[in-house]
Amino acid sequence: MRRMLVIPVFIPHEGCPHRCLFCDQHGISGQAAPPSAGADVGATIRAWLARAKPENRQEVEVAFYGGSFTCLPHARQTELLAAVQPFRQQGLVQAIRLSTRPDAIDDERLDLLLRHRVSTVELGAQSCDDEVLRRSGRGHDAAAIAAAAHLIRTRGLRLGLQLMLGLPGEHFRSLARTAAEVIRLRPDFVRIYPALVLRGSGLEQLYHRGGYRPLSLGRAVAWAAYLQKRFDAEGIGVVRMGLQPTAELARALVAGPHHPAFGELVRARLMLCRTRSLLAGVPAADPVALVIAERDQSVFRGPGCANLRRLRQLGLLDRFVLRTDPAQPRQTLRLFPAGSPGAGTSGRAASS
Repeated sequence: MRRMLVIPVFIPHEGCPHRCLFCDQHGISGQAAPPSAGADVGATIRAWLARAKPENRQEVEVAFYGGSFTCLPHARQTELLAAVQPFRQQGLVQAIRLSTRPDAIDDERLDLLLRHRVSTVELGAQSCDDEVLRRSGRGHDAAAIAAAAHLIRTRGLRLGLQLMLGLPGEHFRSLARTAAEVIRLRPDFVRIYPALVLRGSGLEQLYHRGGYRPLSLGRAVAWAAYLQKRFDAEGIGVVRMGLQPTAELARALVAGPHHPAFGELVRARLMLCRTRSLLAGVPAADPVALVIAERDQSVFRGPGCANLRRLRQLGLLDRFVLRTDPAQPRQTLRLFPAGSPGAGTSGRAASS
């Protein structure tokens, strides 16, 4: 399976008409200033291509991060996108991705993107609950998200949605409504981030006044696992969970459920739920073999072997013998009789 090489170009806050309550893009991206000219974009691409191994350059995407791209003046958008075109024409770059606000999508803006062969547009949806959007200072409602998503899909572009957990006013019922709306919109993929209190953000001021309480790490993991399970069942890929840990983020972080392996915690929680579900009907006197993917061993054990301890508490740890199979799909489990020689070839499976 070929992995895509993603070349990041950071334009923190560029194009943003205002700063949302939670936002501090400099702290998130680690970039103090945007590229000053298209030439800087070209230099970034050349540097990444020079460092990459040949096998990792077979599929290359340039991704503009941090700003609201389609809020930029047309001349600035053209400058940035035009800098990528020589690499596309030479076959060195196969795709272009950018992110923007839902209320900054219309036919004219999409025409410009399509002329420059943009492949994917990610919308910073964050939530599909109007009250959460209002209290977060987003400046648009859920209807704007739906309208933008429809336009993007109609024009043949790939659609991504970014969601943020634990924003002001969000509770589990509003999260469930967001999940249902995302499923209705049918994005190609989603990203899930827990809301963090960052230094210099409006959320920091609210937090210090006692007006905002971030999610605990445990609740953030539980909410992300809920979304992952819902989206998996609908064939919607979750391509990232949690922010990339950087020194800049560590310095900017005031409070909130940040963990350097947030996605691993979510996957471990889901793996435990799937394991419990499969083993629930296994008689204690009739142990079985449980097959997982080789690369899922740490996820199966959980952080600090927490999943194994929980299975022991539930009296389930002695009901199976763990086996690995290189052909087993990631994040799936299969049971078969313990004495069977056909590891990985038969049995009940669970993937959700």
